[in-house]
Formats: sequence, C-alpha cells, structure tokens
Amino acid sequence: MQVSGTSPVLIDQYLRDAIEVDVDAIADGTDVVVAGVLQHIEEAGVHSGDSACSIPPYSLPAEIIAEIERQTEALARALKVKGLMNIQFAVKDGQVYLIEVNPRASRTVPFVAKAIGIPIAKIASRVMAGEMLKDLPKIDRNIDYIAVKEAVFPWARFPGVDPVLSPEMHSTGEVMGIDRDFAIAFAKSQLGAGTVLPSAGTLFVSVKDSDKPVVLPGVRLLAGLGFGIVATGGTADYLIAEGIEVERVNKVAQGRPHIVDRIQDGAIDIIFNSTEGWQSLKDSSSIRASALSQKIPYFTTAPASVAAARAIEALSRQTLDVCPLQSYYSHSHN
Repeated sequence: MQVSGTSPVLIDQYLRDAIEVDVDAIADGTDVVVAGVLQHIEEAGVHSGDSACSIPPYSLPAEIIAEIERQTEALARALKVKGLMNIQFAVKDGQVYLIEVNPRASRTVPFVAKAIGIPIAKIASRVMAGEMLKDLPKIDRNIDYIAVKEAVFPWARFPGVDPVLSPEMHSTGEVMGIDRDFAIAFAKSQLGAGTVLPSAGTLFVSVKDSDKPVVLPGVRLLAGLGFGIVATGGTADYLIAEGIEVERVNKVAQGRPHIVDRIQDGAIDIIFNSTEGWQSLKDSSSIRASALSQKIPYFTTAPASVAAARAIEALSRQTLDVCPLQSYYSHSHN
C-alpha cells in the first residue's frame, strides 16, 4: 500500500495518564553524568514547562530510575553529545518510553542546579570547551530532601483565557519549594506561585472517569480533615459509593443553582477538576474562569490534586520553616 510517495508518515502513539520524567545529563565523549532526574506531577501531555516536578522523583520505584539512567547514558554515547543534553521520558505500567532527546541545555537546568547546589551550566560549558568531566567538580545528585518546581501562570493578566493545561506552554515563570518532606515542599511551591491552600472549607470535585480512583485518596484526606465535599454527577456517585459524604450540585447545563453560582457566592475553597474531550472542556471553562476571578486554588489534573491534598494535610500538622538554600546543601555534600 502506498501512503504518501516519498514523504514519510509519522505515526504517533497516545499514552494516557503516563508519568513524564525529565533528565538533564552532561557528557564529554567518555563519561556521562546524570545531573537531575525530575518527575513531573502532572501527567504526560501537559507541556513540561507548565508541569510541576520534583527532584528526586517523589513516587517512581528505584528500578525505573535506574532504567532511565541506563537509557540516558546509552543515548548520550550514541549521539556523541559533548555538553548538556535533556531527555523526556514517559513511564506507564512499568515501561519506560522515550519522548524526545535534545542535545542542549533545557529550561530545567537552573532548577536542577539550585536543587542540588552545583553549577551545572558552568561545568557543561567547560566540557564544551574541551575539558573532561573527570577533571571537573563532581556532580553529586544524591540529596536527602525534595525540591518541587511549580510553574507560575499569567492568567490574572489575561481575562477570558481558559486556564487549562495543555501541550502548549502558558507559564511565564517558576518557583521552587524545598523540604525534607514531599508534601511540605509541594505546599511551599504553591505558596511561592501565589496559590494559598485553604486549611478548612469546602472542596469541589469533578473529574473524568479514569481520574476518579486516582483522586480518591486526596478527597478522602480532605474529608478526614473536616472539609465539606461537593461534586457533580458521576463524580458524586463514585465518591458516595466509596463511602464519602458528598453534597450533589448541578452542572451548569443542569440549571441553577449550579456549581458556578456556588463558586461566585464564595462557598467553594478549593477545586479538583479534570476534563476529557472537547464538550467537557467547554462545559467546565466557566468553572475555571470563576475560580480564577475568586482566587480559588484550582487543580486540573488528578496527581496535582492529590499532591495539594497531601500538602494541606501536612500543613495541618506542622508550621512551615524558612531555611536558606545552603542549609540543605551542607547536609548533602559533606
């Protein structure tokens, strides 16, 4: 069968709900050093510049990380990279998929350097100028704390723009939260990005079917902390069947009073809302718009929703401490 004459046909595969991983490495033609393995919190499909991520990975098993490092080294050698390279992987059902390789620095390099306390760009520049990694300061990325990068979005400056995450990049900056504990590091990153997580109040949940079991532990955590839970349609059915007390609320299309009325009345304090398909995206855009105007924390993916719930739970147990970056480094590099 002739498809297109001489021009190639590109066949893409779509991975649902995969974990995306970014790797920054430096190669000199002889050695390859992995500087950072970053696990994205939003699933693959959200632009890597818009996704929150953690160093070291907060939930990937050691054997997956080892396989990612093995593939990184093989790629660096095969591509004869001298200097920095960035690779994006996707992990699903214990399989590691390669998304893309870029033999250059990437936007994650400054975050990795700050997280591990080592001047990666400087070392890479010296490698590109002909020095060897073995003669340069050692890159030790074994840290005993977690650094979380969160993207900062300009939604408030662009009224009418739908703040949903997609393969296009929307963020205009990023912040970092560091702590020994993932949940607290995530909480600090949210604060830095201007999102103030509530300590009490009402949670609104409406998620696509494949996200219902994923988001459940997060909803349970908040219900256990005394949050009221409000949900629409299928999400309400699912949560009630799981033994969670839920107040049903109308979708916008089901007539008033509906969820957007509730948000505008100031009766909702945090929102977990993921969508699938054009119709549900359109139906929920008014929810996002009103959340934005009311400055309500809004999470559009199940993994980020669960991370937010874990952060709220951790904050209920302890207060945040403020430490200089150097205080983290000193433990690790002794």
